[in-house]
Amino acid sequence: MSGHSKWSTIKHKKAALDARRGRSWSKLARAVTMAAKTGGGNPTDNPRLRLAIDKAKAENMPKDTIEKAVKKGTGELAGESYEEILYEGYGHGGVAIMCKVVTDNRNRTAGEIKKIFERAGASLGQPHCVAFQFSQKGVFVLPREAVSEDRLMEIALEAGADDVQSSAEIHEITCRPDRFHEVKQNLDSAGLTLQSADLLMIAENNISLDLQTARKIRRLIDALDEHDDVEAVYSNSDISDEVMAQLAKE
Repeated sequence: MSGHSKWSTIKHKKAALDARRGRSWSKLARAVTMAAKTGGGNPTDNPRLRLAIDKAKAENMPKDTIEKAVKKGTGELAGESYEEILYEGYGHGGVAIMCKVVTDNRNRTAGEIKKIFERAGASLGQPHCVAFQFSQKGVFVLPREAVSEDRLMEIALEAGADDVQSSAEIHEITCRPDRFHEVKQNLDSAGLTLQSADLLMIAENNISLDLQTARKIRRLIDALDEHDDVEAVYSNSDISDEVMAQLAKE
């Protein structure tokens, strides 16, 4: 998840959807492989792998594809040698951008990510230039009508969640990374269907954007997201409902 689902649309023809799914499965498979490589192939003992497999299953990735990805990570099957890299930089309006990639060719990916930043009028920075502004959190989103706020707070806080925020459309739960699976298990046990569940990098302070700046940041994030090696993109942008409504019309 890239932290900008409000910009997602599903107005695509079947061919475009199939191509997008293919890219999605490729990225998810690499995430499973990396998780198995860094923490072992047993999802019970490897929370990161468990999350990667859950996300792959949510996208209907075939079981044998997931198993092959795990075995590539543990070395049981031959495959590409992947590494994770975090690129950091600044977009228009001083917005901090973090881009997480999984690649088998560091030099190729570095050049391509740099070019995406430059084409968008953004600047790629040095390591750690913006990472200090973000912290990792578990984030769960579910429809507002799925459960009352009081009941949801009871379920979430019992499992160690930090906060529950509700709007007219959704509930959002946040927690520390080490409580992620306990919170998710409680939500699942309560029979609640989640729109999303992920570990995200959340900015401590956000920058409010006007329409023109929001448009430029959206283009940058969309371009990064389209790159085959990009696993996730995070920013500290804050876009009002009014600006979002205008962007949705474009």
